[in-house]
Amino acid sequence: MKESKEEFIMTINIQTLKVSHEEIVLGKSGKIFLALAILFTLLFVAWGVVRIVHTVSFNLNCAAYLKRATDANTIEMAKAELAKAIEYAEKNELTEGIVSVFLQNPKNDIGFWYNNMKAAHEELDTLPEDATPLERTNVLMKLRESFTDNDNSNTAVTVPDGITIHPYNVIYFWYATITLIFACTFWTLFLVLIVKQAEEKVSATETKNKS
Repeated sequence: MKESKEEFIMTINIQTLKVSHEEIVLGKSGKIFLALAILFTLLFVAWGVVRIVHTVSFNLNCAAYLKRATDANTIEMAKAELAKAIEYAEKNELTEGIVSVFLQNPKNDIGFWYNNMKAAHEELDTLPEDATPLERTNVLMKLRESFTDNDNSNTAVTVPDGITIHPYNVIYFWYATITLIFACTFWTLFLVLIVKQAEEKVSATETKNKS
C-alpha cells in the first residue's frame, strides 16, 4: 500500500512537470498579455538606452571638459577647457530652467550652474597678465571648489541632476513610469494565467487518476 501511494505521488509529480513544460497552450488572453508585456518591456528598455546615450554624450562633451578645467594648473588651460563646456551648454540650450520634475530643488537650477560657469570664465579671462602666482592659484582653487564635490575621497563634477535630458525631464519621467507599470502589470497577468492553467491541468490529472 505504501509503495502504491509513493508511485501515485511520483506519477502526479511527473504529470505536473509535463503540464508545466509541454501541455500549457496559450489562449487568446495569454497571447495578448505576453505580447503587451514584451512590447512595454522593449519600450522601457528603449528609454534606458536613450538615457544612457544622452548621459554619455553630456559626460564626454561637457562634464569632462569642466572636470579638466578644475584640474588645470594654469589659467590658460582652465580657460580653454571651461570654454568648451560653456560652448556645449549654449549649443544644447542648457542655459536656463530647472530639471526637477516635482520639487523645485535649487541644486537642479541650470541657470545658476550655467551663469556660474560664465562668471568663472570671465574671472579667468580678466585676470591680469602680471597677476602673482598666489593670485593665480587662488583663482584656480576657487574654480575647483565651485564645480567639484568631494564624496568618499572621490572628486565629482557638480552638475544639476537630470541635465542630460533637459528640457524633456517631465516627458522622460512619465514615459518611464507608464511603460514600467504596464510592463510589470502584463507580465504579472501573464504569469498568473500560466499558473492558473497549470493548476487546472494538474487538478484535472489528479481527478482522472483517482477515478
